[in-house]
Amino acid sequence: MKRWFVFVTLFLIALALLIHGSAIIQLARVSSPRNLTLDIGSVEVAPRDIATATPTPGVVQFSSDTYSVQEDCTTVTITVNRLGDASAQATVDYSTADITATERSDYITALGTLHFAAGETSKSFAVLINEDSYVEGNETLSVNLSNPSNVTLGSPATATVTIIDDPTEPPTNVIDDPQDYSCQHYHDFLNRQPDASGLAFWTSNITTCSTDASCIDVKRVNVSAAFYVSIEFQQTGYLVERIYKAAYGDANGASTLGGAHTLPVPVVRLKEFLGDTQEISQGVVVGQSGWEQVVENNKQAFTAEFVQRARFTSALPASLTSAQFVDQLNTNAGHPLSQSERDQLVSDLTTNAKTRAQVLRAVAEDPDLNNAEFNRAFVLMQYFGYLRRNPNESPDSDYTGYDFWLTKLNQFHGDYLAAEMVKAFISSTEYRQRFGP
Repeated sequence: MKRWFVFVTLFLIALALLIHGSAIIQLARVSSPRNLTLDIGSVEVAPRDIATATPTPGVVQFSSDTYSVQEDCTTVTITVNRLGDASAQATVDYSTADITATERSDYITALGTLHFAAGETSKSFAVLINEDSYVEGNETLSVNLSNPSNVTLGSPATATVTIIDDPTEPPTNVIDDPQDYSCQHYHDFLNRQPDASGLAFWTSNITTCSTDASCIDVKRVNVSAAFYVSIEFQQTGYLVERIYKAAYGDANGASTLGGAHTLPVPVVRLKEFLGDTQEISQGVVVGQSGWEQVVENNKQAFTAEFVQRARFTSALPASLTSAQFVDQLNTNAGHPLSQSERDQLVSDLTTNAKTRAQVLRAVAEDPDLNNAEFNRAFVLMQYFGYLRRNPNESPDSDYTGYDFWLTKLNQFHGDYLAAEMVKAFISSTEYRQRFGP
């Protein structure tokens, strides 16, 4: 009897424990946090996986779909914002396009790439606005984003800039005004708004003539030519022209000067030149503190990017030996390198003392190439800077005009005053009609 009682008692205790333990486990499953691991005896209840939120993809877009600016020799700042994930580097291209405004008269074409560093969420670029004497009402142009890398395009990816026309216009052409004339040269040749001291200096060069017409004519020519020969242009625009020559050689142009023939002409085209020059001149103002480092940084970044372009890697593939690479650049550039200079660059490239970008730059900056290409580039910039077109575009159908001015400039050994080249372009109807009737 006692044994039976003990057996029943033990059975009831065991049953109670079993029921109680199950309740504890169930309670733990219901009430414990998902990130808590419970040990009940030798049994482990593992935490459930927590769904990780997917980061919002990074997008780039204009800060507004409309901008406006009063007509003047001025600038309008366009802002691009990056939203969402900004943890990585990203890039996006920008460009302008005519709507009712025209890039020859009303504004300067803006082309380039915005580079966002990790964590950067806003970048800006400038569109330069020109003054003119036309009564034309408000005019518009578009700014556009394209080719995003590590981001996607948001909205708006296109914006409209309205140039508010002056309520009245002078009866004369504004390009005859010394200050506007000087300001326009900053736009056309240096791709920036003038600094106050520079604008005052070049303006005063003309105004010192007072009303002496012959003095004014000479000063306007000298002021204009000074922008081409300036350190700032030589370190930016002229360098871009020589980089293209070293990379790709010359193009062939047709001319009828002295009979139909072909001649070697610079290979770079206007839109290529504008985009690359604006990139290499970004933030450069010669005379300001630290400008040398700014332009050096720009040169390094530009040439590093240039040699990665599909056009360059197709023309000079990675399969070339160091000697073949240097020799091709030297041939394209017209053989400016001495034997020792050539051999040193081959050695530097072979030993990785220099990169392909650095070798390209070394050839483009060779003093012999600089001297040999000077006149050709000078004539080319008359078309790019003053007329805002390629030498063989309407109203020209070929390179006869370019051939004429290069022949004349060479005859006068680069003396632009004796050759009357600059004078001819700045007094031409095509140039003057950019700014007024």
